[in-house]
Amino acid sequence: MPKTTKVKKKVSKSKVKVTKPKAKAVSKPKVIAKKVPIKISKTYIPKDTEKYMCEKHKVFFRIKLTEWKKDLVKANNEALYHGSMDDNSISADVVDQASSYTDKNVEMKAINRQIKLISEIDKALARIREDIYGYCLDTAEPIGLKRLMARPVAKYTIAAQEKHEKNEKVHADD
Repeated sequence: MPKTTKVKKKVSKSKVKVTKPKAKAVSKPKVIAKKVPIKISKTYIPKDTEKYMCEKHKVFFRIKLTEWKKDLVKANNEALYHGSMDDNSISADVVDQASSYTDKNVEMKAINRQIKLISEIDKALARIREDIYGYCLDTAEPIGLKRLMARPVAKYTIAAQEKHEKNEKVHADD
């Protein structure tokens, strides 16, 4: 049998540097500041002397838009209910039937306009939550308190609104 030679491997022991883990900086718990809800009186009206779209203004317009929406929903529900009650009255006279049909058509158009307005109110309320309410969506300029008081769902300054209407008219003619 041949002689086998054992080869010894040299294992070098390298020095391993042991470091202590750094102490974690103890951070103070983050305090989330809760916004204290701002209360305004029922007779409050936004003033130009106040900072534009301050919290009082936002609360005022949120309340105004919410109440307007409630009124529209209530009016629509009543109109739909009373309109369905009238369906039971069928007239033998053709003229009366035509008149009733026309009245229903006008009423339904009004309800559809109100439904679109409710959608616009929802969008305005969303803009309040996003802190962009009261500023033009095109130019980012303030719309103005007088315009918002007259039309709380306004999303453009008067100049930008006129531009949009002009563009709509041009495209409608095509």
